[in-house]
Amino acid sequence: MTVPGKQHFGRFYDQVKQFDVTGKTLLIPDMAPFASRLLASSFHAVGVNALIMETYKGLSLGKEFTSGKECFPCQVTLGDILYFLRQEKERLGTAFAPDQYVYFLPEADGPCRFGMYNKMQRLVLDRFEEFRDVPITYVSTRNSYSTVDIMPAEAASIFRRLCYVTIIIADILDRIAWRVRPYELRPGLTDSFMEKALEALVEEVELKGASLELKGLFDIVEDAASTAKTFIDTRQPRRPLIGIVGEIYVRTHPDSNQHIVRVLERFGGEVVVASIGEWINYITYDMARDQKRRVKLALLKKDVGLLRGALNDLIPTQIEKYYQMARQRQIYNRALKHLDIQRDHAISMLEKRLDKDRLYSFDIGTESALSIGAALEHLHEGYSGIVNVYPFTCMPSAVCTAVLKPLLNKMRMPYIDAPYDGAIQPNREIALRTFLHQAKQHLESGNSGNRNGKAAKCHT
Repeated sequence: MTVPGKQHFGRFYDQVKQFDVTGKTLLIPDMAPFASRLLASSFHAVGVNALIMETYKGLSLGKEFTSGKECFPCQVTLGDILYFLRQEKERLGTAFAPDQYVYFLPEADGPCRFGMYNKMQRLVLDRFEEFRDVPITYVSTRNSYSTVDIMPAEAASIFRRLCYVTIIIADILDRIAWRVRPYELRPGLTDSFMEKALEALVEEVELKGASLELKGLFDIVEDAASTAKTFIDTRQPRRPLIGIVGEIYVRTHPDSNQHIVRVLERFGGEVVVASIGEWINYITYDMARDQKRRVKLALLKKDVGLLRGALNDLIPTQIEKYYQMARQRQIYNRALKHLDIQRDHAISMLEKRLDKDRLYSFDIGTESALSIGAALEHLHEGYSGIVNVYPFTCMPSAVCTAVLKPLLNKMRMPYIDAPYDGAIQPNREIALRTFLHQAKQHLESGNSGNRNGKAAKCHT
């Protein structure tokens, strides 16, 4: 069948597609330091040669080949791929073979511009004759990031389960570091140890990941939490707890957000960033939610065929949802035996929070649902401040600002927007210092309450 317009947009079909990447070098943009490296090791475990590209060194290239109307992550990732390919061509010379690389750039449906990054970046790569043969592949929210079309089916099944586990582990590594680093006995102790823990996890994933032998991974996580706990100077009082919500790339990519977590720690805060696992869980939850609506519609229509099809879709999605919940709980519990890191939010709880306050709806979707819901949960969990981190001009984050800013101000919860586009804002540090001062006042006033039932000044 001929696709309408394909003769005009053929490159979007021929060079931006899902295909078996076995035998190629899969180029992955860096995002969250722990998660990106564990993602690459999960690919390695199933035989895919994945490579995390060096990040942020090509930002000037990303800006040169964009108009400024694109959101910031598009410029960062475009710069990363152009910088890598130029460096690789210079390194290999005539041996450089563009068709041996595959650029991995996931996508999402809905109103976010993220869904068009890979098409737009295809146009830019095509401007360079030497890079025209570098294909772009992706996974999509449309089928809950299935990899069945980019690797053999058996490998895809293993990868999906392994990758979910490593994403949750990466979230936990982050939360261990954020819990311990502000109170560490010696500066640098936490970062040095967490890097070693990451290396051990990467080695374990690559050696045993394909067999889904996960006990070794869980043991490393538990040991990391147990050991990191000993780094805490228990004489220090607990700091105000700051929750970061917002757009997933910028909030988790340290260079893009100008290392806001460390800045807030330097100014006297303890920070928790919304997790990557939360987004993955949301995609599965939202898919099941849509499939339940189809079941209800089939029942109303008394259409047996429609009902059978809807149930055939819903049942495996529900199984996946419960698998994710069980795995996440299992891994978090191993760390929580030793260290009081923050648990992740249940997506169903976020939806109930939004429905109760009638502030937003999962029917609208986008990351706004998670950011608004998580901010409200933080308010009830004893946090002392909320930061909304996002790319300048990001639509879902602008929605969050419109809802959260007046609401949290009314509730006297310190709140600040932190938009980024690569420029250095001259008043950024003053604004963050002021925000932390307000968060400390909020904690001292007793408005923060207790954290998960524990006194705010207590360490584990």
